Amino acid sequence: MARLCFIGLGTMGGPMAAHLARAGHQLHAYNRSPERAQRWSEQHSLPVAASLEEAVTGAEIIFTCLGGDDDVREVLLGGSGVFACAGARAIVVDHSTTSAQLAREMASKAEPQGCQFIDAPVSGGQRGAEEGVLTVMAGGDSAAFERVAPILGAYAKKYRLLGPAGSGQLAKMVNQICAAGVIQGLAEGIHFARSAGLDVAAVMEVISQGAAQSWQMDNRYQTMIDGEYDFGFAVDWMRKDLGYTLNEARRNHSYLPLTALVDQFYSEVQELGGGRWDTSSLLALLEHLRVGGNDSSC
Repeated sequence: MARLCFIGLGTMGGPMAAHLARAGHQLHAYNRSPERAQRWSEQHSLPVAASLEEAVTGAEIIFTCLGGDDDVREVLLGGSGVFACAGARAIVVDHSTTSAQLAREMASKAEPQGCQFIDAPVSGGQRGAEEGVLTVMAGGDSAAFERVAPILGAYAKKYRLLGPAGSGQLAKMVNQICAAGVIQGLAEGIHFARSAGLDVAAVMEVISQGAAQSWQMDNRYQTMIDGEYDFGFAVDWMRKDLGYTLNEARRNHSYLPLTALVDQFYSEVQELGGGRWDTSSLLALLEHLRVGGNDSSC
């Protein structure tokens, strides 16, 4: 079994790190917030490292699951960062969702330190992390990925190298583009069915067996009908991801009108106080506009 380090024990990283420990690996876990580290340790009856240097030293593979570009730079760079503490031939696998530019930058910073960097954002949400069935989209060196791949099976049902550094983040952007459009369509469908006086649950149950079926429909339509949004992937996080996506689209000259529109809708959800609501709360915005007499439907 491998000697591993996992940095970032939050909503996603916490369950992922626990899966690695249960798989029998020698795991050194670390979180920048001592309070969260302590909660994770008590929840899983596993030790945590007292410092980043302690967690990283001697690790063959170092996993990170952080918030965004600035967090990754803070943890990886500097005199006491991951690259400075890691040994030669160590592989850093970053499960954070960041910009593709950040991933390329970290890959270039890793090489002079004798390390390798793989950007490996995930999809599947909190439930996927807890159940160990995430999807991992990776970018980086193929030989390094071959070393990492068998270990990813502890918490992922699908993992694939999609190209050089940055490719994983670009693939995650594709994922978020597709997800945003599907969620908006589902929200509008439920909103329309309710306005038409239909039994919304019955309609969703029927159409989920046909061409309209999606992961979002299977996992979210009932909670959307019930107006429950205090769980899951937060709107604030989705806006962060869509921000990276729209910035990248400006660089590669993609035209993403629907993505930009849904990003605007999410900004309106934030204005309603729903920054921590699940992304399915797009329905709450439609209901708010209808109640407020601002329905802009054709």
